[in-house]
Amino acid sequence: MADDPRELTLYVQSKRAVTTFYRPPAVTAAGSVGVAPVGVTSAPATDGAAAIADSPVFFLSDDQSRCVAMAEELAARRGYHLRVVDVEKVGRLERLITEHLRGVQTFPVLISPLGTRLEGVDQFTEENLAATMPTELKCVRAFSYLKIRGGDLDRIRRLLETFPEVRELHFLTGDWDMMVVLEFPPSAANKRRVLDFVTDRIRGIHEVLDTSTVVPEYSVTKFLSS
Repeated sequence: MADDPRELTLYVQSKRAVTTFYRPPAVTAAGSVGVAPVGVTSAPATDGAAAIADSPVFFLSDDQSRCVAMAEELAARRGYHLRVVDVEKVGRLERLITEHLRGVQTFPVLISPLGTRLEGVDQFTEENLAATMPTELKCVRAFSYLKIRGGDLDRIRRLLETFPEVRELHFLTGDWDMMVVLEFPPSAANKRRVLDFVTDRIRGIHEVLDTSTVVPEYSVTKFLSS
């Protein structure tokens, strides 16, 4: 694998087509040289200038092209470098051996810096690509544990859901009754603001008896940014 911890390699397998299509020049009645209509053939020139040579052309299926486009888009957004290799052009057998791709059945194949891989068109979803390319969160998240007195849990849930800062609610068993995932824009968020929100807004709900909030110093996500 590459030394760059943010470089990924995407292997695709194109189809090789050989075309021998050629439209030789046609000689008009006046003796000038023109282009023969499609489907009209004529003998090649004796000097060999009009000789037909095989011309290899490589075609990538739309399914694989879509996978490449998705991977390139997400890599650009998350600061990764994507190297695309066509195994048909570089020698498939040699590439499979040198890059440790033995056993590959379907393409494309995306290899992460840690050696994990996505194989086949069906694996190329935005969720899987994001998990392969984790990145720093663009927002500030916090996790607040709530102790709640007996009451209407549906009402409490509805109240919490009205706050834009509340992104997830998880009901628990044990010392705490609920965990709330909070999210704040990075430009206006700090630990003090997070705690102010919890004490003023969440603890302002009558049924909330106590809270304990964790504000991470640094966060990385494997999920798509919201």
